[in-house]
Amino acid sequence: GPRTYSNNEVIGDKLKPDPSTLVEIENSLLSLFNMKRPPKVDRSKIVIPEAMKQLYAQIMGHELNSVNIPKPGLLTKSANTVRSFTHQDSKIDDRFPHHHRFRLHFDVRSIPAEEKLKAAELQLTREAISHATLNPRLANRTRYQVLVYDITQVGVRGKREPSYLLLDNKTIRLNSTETVSLDVQPAVDRWLASPKKNFGLLVEVRTSRSLKPAPHHHVRLRRSADEEHDAWQRKQPLLFTYTDDGRHKSRSIRDVSNRSKRAGHNRRSHRRKNNEEICRRHSLYVDFTDVGWSDWIVAPPGYDAFYCHGKCPFPLAEHLNSTNHAVVQNMVNSINPGKVPKACCVPTQLEGISMLYLNDQRTVVLKNYQDMTVVGCG
Repeated sequence: GPRTYSNNEVIGDKLKPDPSTLVEIENSLLSLFNMKRPPKVDRSKIVIPEAMKQLYAQIMGHELNSVNIPKPGLLTKSANTVRSFTHQDSKIDDRFPHHHRFRLHFDVRSIPAEEKLKAAELQLTREAISHATLNPRLANRTRYQVLVYDITQVGVRGKREPSYLLLDNKTIRLNSTETVSLDVQPAVDRWLASPKKNFGLLVEVRTSRSLKPAPHHHVRLRRSADEEHDAWQRKQPLLFTYTDDGRHKSRSIRDVSNRSKRAGHNRRSHRRKNNEEICRRHSLYVDFTDVGWSDWIVAPPGYDAFYCHGKCPFPLAEHLNSTNHAVVQNMVNSINPGKVPKACCVPTQLEGISMLYLNDQRTVVLKNYQDMTVVGCG
Protein backbone atom coordinates (compact mmCIF):
# COMPACT_ATOMS: atom_id res chain seq x y z
CA GLY A 1 0.00 0.00 0.00
CA PRO A 2 1.01 3.65 -0.14
CA ARG A 3 3.21 5.20 2.48
CA THR A 4 1.24 7.59 4.64
CA TYR A 5 3.85 9.76 6.31
CA SER A 6 2.49 13.29 6.42
CA ASN A 7 4.48 16.23 5.10
CA ASN A 8 2.41 19.19 6.23
CA GLU A 9 5.08 21.77 6.92
CA VAL A 10 4.16 25.26 5.78
CA ILE A 11 6.93 27.66 4.83
CA GLY A 12 6.55 31.22 6.12
CA ASP A 13 3.35 33.03 7.07
CA LYS A 14 0.10 33.07 5.10
CA LEU A 15 1.09 33.86 1.53
CA LYS A 16 -1.34 36.10 -0.31
CA PRO A 17 -1.59 35.39 -4.04
CA ASP A 18 -0.58 37.96 -6.65
CA PRO A 19 -3.41 39.81 -8.50
CA SER A 20 -3.48 37.50 -11.55
CA THR A 21 -3.57 34.36 -9.36
CA LEU A 22 -6.28 36.00 -7.26
CA VAL A 23 -8.46 36.52 -10.36
CA GLU A 24 -8.01 32.83 -11.28
CA ILE A 25 -8.95 31.75 -7.74
CA GLU A 26 -11.99 34.09 -7.78
CA ASN A 27 -13.19 32.58 -11.07
CA SER A 28 -12.63 29.03 -9.79
CA LEU A 29 -14.60 29.73 -6.61
CA LEU A 30 -17.47 31.34 -8.54
CA SER A 31 -17.58 28.27 -10.79
CA LEU A 32 -17.76 26.07 -7.67
CA PHE A 33 -20.62 28.20 -6.32
CA ASN A 34 -22.38 27.88 -9.69
CA MET A 35 -22.36 31.68 -10.03
CA LYS A 36 -21.45 33.88 -13.01
CA ARG A 37 -20.63 36.83 -10.74
CA PRO A 38 -20.57 37.61 -7.00
CA PRO A 39 -24.10 38.27 -5.64
CA LYS A 40 -25.09 41.83 -4.72
CA VAL A 41 -26.62 41.70 -1.25
CA ASP A 42 -27.07 44.09 1.66
CA ARG A 43 -25.88 42.12 4.70
CA SER A 44 -27.39 44.67 7.09
CA LYS A 45 -30.90 43.66 5.96
CA ILE A 46 -30.40 39.91 6.38
CA VAL A 47 -30.36 38.07 9.69
CA ILE A 48 -28.37 34.82 9.53
CA PRO A 49 -30.50 32.19 11.32
CA GLU A 50 -28.99 30.97 14.58
CA ALA A 51 -29.63 27.37 13.46
CA MET A 52 -27.41 27.92 10.39
CA LYS A 53 -24.61 29.36 12.52
CA GLN A 54 -24.87 26.38 14.89
CA LEU A 55 -24.81 23.91 12.00
CA TYR A 56 -21.73 25.64 10.56
CA ALA A 57 -20.01 25.52 13.97
CA GLN A 58 -20.95 21.84 14.32
CA ILE A 59 -19.41 21.01 10.92
CA MET A 60 -16.27 23.03 11.68
CA GLY A 61 -15.83 20.88 14.78
CA HIS A 62 -15.43 17.83 12.52
CA GLU A 63 -12.74 17.01 9.99
CA LEU A 64 -14.30 17.63 6.60
CA ASN A 65 -13.33 14.31 5.03
CA SER A 66 -17.00 13.83 4.25
CA VAL A 67 -19.19 16.31 2.43
CA ASN A 68 -22.34 15.08 4.18
CA ILE A 69 -24.01 17.55 6.53
CA PRO A 70 -24.97 15.96 9.87
CA LYS A 71 -28.46 16.75 11.16
CA PRO A 72 -29.87 14.61 14.00
CA GLY A 73 -33.28 13.11 13.27
CA LEU A 74 -33.25 13.93 9.56
CA LEU A 75 -32.31 11.65 6.70
CA THR A 76 -29.69 14.01 5.31
CA LYS A 77 -27.24 11.31 4.21
CA SER A 78 -25.30 12.65 1.21
CA ALA A 79 -26.80 16.17 1.50
CA ASN A 80 -23.98 18.70 1.05
CA THR A 81 -26.04 21.92 0.84
CA VAL A 82 -28.43 23.55 3.32
CA ARG A 83 -30.56 26.60 2.47
CA SER A 84 -32.84 28.62 4.72
CA PHE A 85 -35.92 30.45 3.42
CA THR A 86 -38.23 32.99 5.06
CA HIS A 87 -41.94 33.61 4.49
CA GLN A 88 -42.74 35.86 1.51
CA ASP A 89 -45.21 38.52 2.69
CA SER A 90 -48.27 39.07 0.49
CA LYS A 91 -51.87 40.35 0.59
CA ILE A 92 -53.01 36.77 1.28
CA ASP A 93 -51.57 37.17 4.81
CA ASP A 94 -54.55 39.45 5.62
CA ARG A 95 -56.89 36.48 5.22
CA PHE A 96 -55.24 34.89 8.29
CA PRO A 97 -55.62 37.50 11.05
CA HIS A 98 -55.22 35.05 13.96
CA HIS A 99 -52.07 33.78 15.63
CA HIS A 100 -53.14 30.14 15.79
CA ARG A 101 -53.64 29.67 12.02
CA PHE A 102 -51.43 31.10 9.31
CA ARG A 103 -50.34 30.45 5.74
CA LEU A 104 -46.59 30.45 5.11
CA HIS A 105 -45.20 30.85 1.60
CA PHE A 106 -41.56 30.06 0.75
CA ASP A 107 -40.04 30.74 -2.66
CA VAL A 108 -37.70 27.78 -3.33
CA ARG A 109 -37.07 28.51 -7.02
CA SER A 110 -33.41 29.36 -6.31
CA ILE A 111 -32.68 25.64 -5.71
CA PRO A 112 -30.99 24.44 -8.94
CA ALA A 113 -32.92 21.78 -10.87
CA GLU A 114 -29.94 19.39 -10.84
CA GLU A 115 -29.85 19.22 -7.03
CA LYS A 116 -31.66 16.35 -5.29
CA LEU A 117 -33.78 17.16 -2.24
CA LYS A 118 -32.85 14.89 0.68
CA ALA A 119 -34.87 16.54 3.47
CA ALA A 120 -36.91 19.67 4.26
CA GLU A 121 -38.01 20.96 7.65
CA LEU A 122 -40.12 23.84 8.88
CA GLN A 123 -38.75 25.39 12.08
CA LEU A 124 -41.06 27.40 14.33
CA THR A 125 -39.99 29.44 17.34
CA ARG A 126 -41.80 28.95 20.64
CA GLU A 127 -42.08 31.26 23.59
CA ALA A 128 -42.68 29.61 26.93
CA ILE A 129 -45.73 30.70 28.89
CA SER A 130 -45.33 30.12 32.61
CA HIS A 131 -48.11 28.49 34.63
CA ALA A 132 -48.31 31.66 36.75
CA THR A 133 -49.52 33.76 33.82
CA LEU A 134 -52.05 31.18 32.66
CA ASN A 135 -55.74 31.53 33.28
CA PRO A 136 -56.45 28.87 36.00
CA ARG A 137 -59.15 27.46 33.71
CA LEU A 138 -56.45 26.74 31.08
CA ALA A 139 -53.68 25.64 33.43
CA ASN A 140 -54.45 21.95 32.91
CA ARG A 141 -54.51 22.40 29.12
CA THR A 142 -50.78 22.86 28.72
CA ARG A 143 -50.33 20.43 25.83
CA TYR A 144 -50.77 21.92 22.39
CA GLN A 145 -50.64 20.42 18.94
CA VAL A 146 -48.90 21.99 15.94
CA LEU A 147 -50.09 20.74 12.54
CA VAL A 148 -48.64 21.60 9.13
CA TYR A 149 -50.48 21.06 5.83
CA ASP A 150 -49.46 21.36 2.19
CA ILE A 151 -52.03 23.57 0.41
CA THR A 152 -52.50 21.48 -2.75
CA GLN A 153 -55.32 23.58 -4.22
CA VAL A 154 -56.52 27.10 -3.49
CA GLY A 155 -60.18 27.77 -2.83
CA VAL A 156 -62.46 29.79 -5.08
CA ARG A 157 -65.11 31.77 -3.18
CA GLY A 158 -68.55 30.26 -3.70
CA LYS A 159 -67.21 27.49 -5.96
CA ARG A 160 -64.76 25.24 -4.16
CA GLU A 161 -62.99 24.79 -0.84
CA PRO A 162 -59.17 24.73 -0.68
CA SER A 163 -57.49 21.30 -0.47
CA TYR A 164 -54.97 20.46 2.26
CA LEU A 165 -52.68 17.50 2.85
CA LEU A 166 -51.44 16.90 6.42
CA LEU A 167 -47.64 16.63 6.39
CA ASP A 168 -46.63 16.45 10.05
CA ASN A 169 -47.81 17.28 13.56
CA LYS A 170 -46.12 17.70 16.93
CA THR A 171 -47.44 17.78 20.48
CA ILE A 172 -45.75 20.48 22.54
CA ARG A 173 -45.84 21.76 26.11
CA LEU A 174 -46.89 25.32 26.77
CA ASN A 175 -44.10 26.02 29.27
CA SER A 176 -41.30 24.93 26.91
CA THR A 177 -39.10 27.08 24.64
CA GLU A 178 -37.67 24.46 22.29
CA THR A 179 -37.91 25.00 18.55
CA VAL A 180 -40.62 22.98 16.76
CA SER A 181 -39.30 21.08 13.74
CA LEU A 182 -41.80 19.67 11.21
CA ASP A 183 -41.08 17.47 8.19
CA VAL A 184 -42.34 19.14 5.00
CA GLN A 185 -40.28 17.31 2.36
CA PRO A 186 -43.28 16.05 0.28
CA ALA A 187 -44.49 19.65 -0.17
CA VAL A 188 -41.07 21.00 -1.20
CA ASP A 189 -40.64 18.06 -3.62
CA ARG A 190 -43.98 19.01 -5.18
CA TRP A 191 -43.05 22.73 -5.42
CA LEU A 192 -39.73 21.92 -7.10
CA ALA A 193 -41.52 19.74 -9.66
CA SER A 194 -44.34 22.29 -10.24
CA PRO A 195 -43.34 25.79 -9.04
CA LYS A 196 -46.69 27.29 -10.11
CA LYS A 197 -48.48 24.92 -7.73
CA ASN A 198 -46.65 26.23 -4.67
CA PHE A 199 -49.60 27.61 -2.67
CA GLY A 200 -47.71 27.48 0.61
CA LEU A 201 -48.10 25.68 3.93
CA LEU A 202 -50.93 26.05 6.41
CA VAL A 203 -49.89 25.85 10.07
CA GLU A 204 -52.40 25.42 12.90
CA VAL A 205 -51.85 25.46 16.66
CA ARG A 206 -54.61 23.75 18.67
CA THR A 207 -55.21 22.52 22.19
CA SER A 208 -54.69 18.77 22.19
CA ARG A 209 -57.82 17.75 24.07
CA SER A 210 -60.56 19.46 22.12
CA LEU A 211 -58.66 20.54 18.99
CA LYS A 212 -59.82 24.09 19.71
CA PRO A 213 -57.63 26.99 18.56
CA ALA A 214 -54.78 27.71 20.98
CA PRO A 215 -55.57 30.90 22.93
CA HIS A 216 -51.94 32.03 23.36
CA HIS A 217 -49.31 33.45 20.99
CA HIS A 218 -47.06 30.55 21.96
CA VAL A 219 -45.84 29.35 18.58
CA ARG A 220 -44.67 32.29 16.49
CA LEU A 221 -46.38 32.18 13.09
CA ARG A 222 -46.75 35.89 12.37
CA ARG A 223 -45.34 39.22 13.48
CA SER A 224 -47.17 41.14 16.20
CA ALA A 225 -48.32 44.65 15.27
CA ASP A 226 -46.05 46.29 17.87
CA GLU A 227 -43.04 44.00 17.29
CA GLU A 228 -39.83 45.48 15.92
CA HIS A 229 -38.58 44.14 12.59
CA ASP A 230 -35.22 42.92 13.96
CA ALA A 231 -36.83 41.09 16.89
CA TRP A 232 -39.27 39.33 14.55
CA GLN A 233 -36.50 38.35 12.12
CA ARG A 234 -34.90 36.27 14.87
CA LYS A 235 -38.19 34.49 15.69
CA GLN A 236 -39.81 34.11 12.28
CA PRO A 237 -40.62 30.67 10.82
CA LEU A 238 -37.86 29.19 8.64
CA LEU A 239 -37.83 26.54 5.96
CA PHE A 240 -34.60 24.52 5.73
CA THR A 241 -33.85 22.42 2.64
CA TYR A 242 -31.10 19.78 2.51
CA THR A 243 -29.93 18.97 -1.01
CA ASP A 244 -27.16 17.12 -2.81
CA ASP A 245 -25.60 18.78 -5.86
CA GLY A 246 -23.94 15.53 -7.00
CA ARG A 247 -20.59 17.26 -7.42
CA HIS A 248 -18.62 15.11 -5.00
CA LYS A 249 -17.10 12.19 -6.86
CA SER A 250 -16.61 8.78 -5.27
CA ARG A 251 -13.08 8.41 -4.05
CA SER A 252 -10.56 5.77 -5.03
CA ILE A 253 -9.41 3.24 -2.42
CA ARG A 254 -5.97 4.86 -2.34
CA ASP A 255 -7.52 8.27 -1.79
CA VAL A 256 -9.56 7.06 1.18
CA SER A 257 -6.64 5.18 2.74
CA ASN A 258 -4.51 8.32 2.51
CA ARG A 259 -7.19 10.32 4.32
CA SER A 260 -7.96 7.79 7.00
CA LYS A 261 -4.34 7.16 7.99
CA ARG A 262 -3.40 10.74 8.71
CA ALA A 263 -0.10 10.97 10.54
CA GLY A 264 1.27 13.74 12.75
CA HIS A 265 2.87 16.86 11.31
CA ASN A 266 6.57 16.62 10.55
CA ARG A 267 8.04 19.99 11.39
CA ARG A 268 11.75 19.30 10.69
CA SER A 269 13.29 21.22 7.82
CA HIS A 270 13.95 18.90 4.90
CA ARG A 271 16.58 20.55 2.71
CA ARG A 272 19.23 18.90 0.58
CA LYS A 273 22.90 19.83 0.80
CA ASN A 274 22.71 21.84 -2.43
CA ASN A 275 19.81 23.82 -0.88
CA GLU A 276 17.16 22.41 -3.24
CA GLU A 277 13.79 22.43 -1.55
CA ILE A 278 12.16 19.05 -0.96
CA CYS A 279 8.49 18.58 -1.91
CA ARG A 280 6.24 20.11 0.72
CA ARG A 281 3.08 22.13 1.36
CA HIS A 282 3.13 25.95 1.02
CA SER A 283 0.49 28.46 2.11
CA LEU A 284 -1.76 30.25 -0.41
CA TYR A 285 -4.31 32.33 1.49
CA VAL A 286 -7.31 34.12 -0.01
CA ASP A 287 -8.77 36.80 2.29
CA PHE A 288 -12.42 37.32 1.30
CA THR A 289 -12.28 40.95 2.43
CA ASP A 290 -9.41 41.59 -0.02
CA VAL A 291 -11.48 40.36 -2.96
CA GLY A 292 -14.56 42.29 -1.78
CA TRP A 293 -16.54 39.16 -0.94
CA SER A 294 -17.02 39.64 2.81
CA ASP A 295 -20.46 41.18 2.22
CA TRP A 296 -21.89 37.88 0.92
CA ILE A 297 -19.56 35.23 2.41
CA VAL A 298 -20.58 35.00 6.07
CA ALA A 299 -17.95 32.43 7.09
CA PRO A 300 -15.06 31.66 7.00
CA PRO A 301 -13.25 35.04 6.68
CA GLY A 302 -10.77 33.52 4.24
CA TYR A 303 -9.54 30.32 2.69
CA ASP A 304 -6.08 28.71 2.62
CA ALA A 305 -5.90 26.49 -0.46
CA PHE A 306 -2.18 25.61 -0.01
CA TYR A 307 -0.13 24.20 -2.87
CA CYS A 308 2.62 21.60 -3.31
CA HIS A 309 6.06 22.53 -4.56
CA GLY A 310 9.56 21.08 -4.42
CA LYS A 311 11.76 18.25 -5.65
CA CYS A 312 11.02 14.54 -5.31
CA PRO A 313 14.60 13.13 -5.16
CA PHE A 314 15.74 9.53 -5.53
CA PRO A 315 15.73 7.64 -3.24
CA LEU A 316 12.48 9.09 -1.84
CA ALA A 317 12.73 10.10 1.80
CA GLU A 318 10.32 8.49 4.26
CA HIS A 319 8.70 11.79 5.25
CA LEU A 320 7.38 12.21 1.70
CA ASN A 321 3.87 10.90 1.16
CA SER A 322 5.01 8.62 -1.64
CA THR A 323 3.03 5.86 -3.30
CA ASN A 324 4.68 2.62 -4.36
CA HIS A 325 4.17 3.79 -7.95
CA ALA A 326 6.14 7.01 -7.30
CA VAL A 327 8.99 4.97 -5.75
CA VAL A 328 9.14 2.74 -8.87
CA GLN A 329 8.87 5.74 -11.25
CA ASN A 330 11.79 7.56 -9.58
CA MET A 331 13.85 4.36 -9.56
CA VAL A 332 13.35 3.95 -13.35
CA ASN A 333 14.09 7.67 -13.86
CA SER A 334 17.43 7.32 -12.01
CA ILE A 335 18.42 4.51 -14.43
CA ASN A 336 16.95 6.02 -17.62
CA PRO A 337 16.09 9.75 -17.24
CA GLY A 338 15.29 10.15 -20.94
CA LYS A 339 12.50 7.56 -20.93
CA VAL A 340 10.60 8.27 -17.70
CA PRO A 341 10.17 11.66 -15.94
CA LYS A 342 10.63 12.14 -12.18
CA ALA A 343 7.62 11.73 -9.89
CA CYS A 344 6.04 15.17 -9.44
CA CYS A 345 5.25 17.02 -6.21
CA VAL A 346 1.45 16.84 -5.99
CA PRO A 347 -1.26 16.81 -3.29
CA THR A 348 -1.58 13.32 -1.80
CA GLN A 349 -4.24 14.29 0.70
CA LEU A 350 -7.01 16.88 0.36
CA GLU A 351 -9.71 18.09 2.71
CA GLY A 352 -13.04 19.87 2.24
CA ILE A 353 -14.13 23.25 3.53
CA SER A 354 -17.52 24.46 4.69
CA MET A 355 -18.88 27.85 3.59
CA LEU A 356 -21.81 29.94 4.79
CA TYR A 357 -22.88 32.52 2.22
CA LEU A 358 -25.77 34.51 0.69
CA ASN A 359 -26.97 34.27 -2.89
CA ASP A 360 -28.74 36.82 -5.11
CA GLN A 361 -32.14 35.71 -3.81
CA ARG A 362 -30.98 36.62 -0.26
CA THR A 363 -31.12 32.93 0.64
CA VAL A 364 -28.64 31.79 3.31
CA VAL A 365 -26.67 28.81 1.97
CA LEU A 366 -24.41 26.41 3.89
CA LYS A 367 -22.36 24.17 1.62
CA ASN A 368 -19.57 21.65 2.01
CA TYR A 369 -17.00 21.61 -0.79
CA GLN A 370 -14.82 18.56 -1.25
CA ASP A 371 -11.05 18.50 -1.90
CA MET A 372 -10.52 22.25 -1.46
CA THR A 373 -7.44 22.46 0.72
CA VAL A 374 -4.16 20.51 0.55
CA VAL A 375 -3.32 18.51 3.68
CA GLY A 376 -0.28 16.54 2.47
CA CYS A 377 2.12 16.58 -0.49
CA GLY A 378 4.27 13.88 -2.04
